[in-house]
Amino acid sequence: MKRVLIVSDDAVGSRMAGPAIRDWEYARALSRHCQVTLAVPNESDLAPSGFDLGRYAPESLPAMVAASDVVITSGYVLKRFPFLSALSVPLVLSIPHSFVLENIQHFVLDNKSQEFQWGVFRDGATVLNEQLAVGDFFVCNSERQRDYWIGMLAALGRVNPTTYAEDPSLRRLVDVVAFGLPDTPPQHRRPVLKGTYQGIARDATVLFWGGGLYDWLDPLTLVRAMPRVLEQRPDVVVFFAATRHPSPNVVAVSTMCQRTMNLSDEMGLTDRHVFFHDWIPYHERENYLLEADLGLSLHLDHVETRFAFRNRVLDYIWAGLPIVATEGDTASELVRQQQLGAVVGYQDVSGVAQAILDLLAAPNLKADLASRFADLARAYGWAQTTRPLIEFCCSPRLAADRGVRLSPGELVSAKLPAKAEEPLPPARTWGERLVKARQSLGQGGWTALKNEVLGYLRWKMER
Repeated sequence: MKRVLIVSDDAVGSRMAGPAIRDWEYARALSRHCQVTLAVPNESDLAPSGFDLGRYAPESLPAMVAASDVVITSGYVLKRFPFLSALSVPLVLSIPHSFVLENIQHFVLDNKSQEFQWGVFRDGATVLNEQLAVGDFFVCNSERQRDYWIGMLAALGRVNPTTYAEDPSLRRLVDVVAFGLPDTPPQHRRPVLKGTYQGIARDATVLFWGGGLYDWLDPLTLVRAMPRVLEQRPDVVVFFAATRHPSPNVVAVSTMCQRTMNLSDEMGLTDRHVFFHDWIPYHERENYLLEADLGLSLHLDHVETRFAFRNRVLDYIWAGLPIVATEGDTASELVRQQQLGAVVGYQDVSGVAQAILDLLAAPNLKADLASRFADLARAYGWAQTTRPLIEFCCSPRLAADRGVRLSPGELVSAKLPAKAEEPLPPARTWGERLVKARQSLGQGGWTALKNEVLGYLRWKMER
């Protein structure tokens, strides 16, 4: 069995954000086929089954890497441990989102100075380009994301004659490994919301926001829609499940989260119809999901949305929760195509309110949608979504262009050979010949001009 090391960039524990969940589930899926170690930056309170879990440090990580046949990582790990960029074993980069796009939105919303924003941008772009330059295999969340990454890889010279000759589809270079779902249906093991959570009545109707309140999302529109909803449905409450981020590498309460709390306070909704929970444990989320009535996924109109894959929507599918989603991302297209709920416009307060009321008014909606949700949940099971990654780790390989790829600087300065194998016919008039001679002299000096003249004379003699 191949030895696979996953180096997580996020805190892995009972309370986890998306990147940590992904690494944890990668480890679980791969452990059925490989010998897996999940290396994390924190002391974890989890006890895995089927794979090893250990904390890494600068002095211990090299030995862990040396004992591995494949290394998988993401985020800023390569920046903190540059030796990972020059491994003799295959390096897999998980790139399910562009932190460069996220950072731009985050720091614009945070009103940071231009100097600060550009500093963060340059740092993020450098880290991202380094990953794309050295990875042997890349995995992302959707086909739309894959198009984005192929464009970036092409700009950095990774889509080249060597990688193309190996596989014209480029699946051997970058493939889709979508965020997944457990292979078994969720089970309600204990009451957590209705009649249990302080302020939420037993007969309440719960609108569930399953992930963090990040700065590229739009919880404000949901809060603003609540008065319109309450006019007809005073039993409705909103439950934000994750407000205080568990990772020490991330600001605990984002700007958007604080703005949402402030707005809810101003409208008199907090702890009456809008509830903010710190961060529910990963393995407890099924209890919350199964007590909810609708799932919400709203975001703003910007470039991050175009390439986003909202993982929270998959949890809604797993639990059979009808969904209200903002248009523009991959998840909302899935909601629309599969008729899993309602898709609304950007920052459309009245549209969100009406969508919530319409879905709540539909009799037996959960039962009617149950078979669609079940089929999708099976399709997005971790065992299914991780297949390309499993196949790679069972038969790992170095990228086809290892040792022949160009650095970004070399790519920009690279010139075509002065003499092509089959040169095009030269200019026909002396004026055109003079212009061409000046271009050759300016671009390549006297050597290029000499080759241009010799090429012309050779062509003339052959004629």
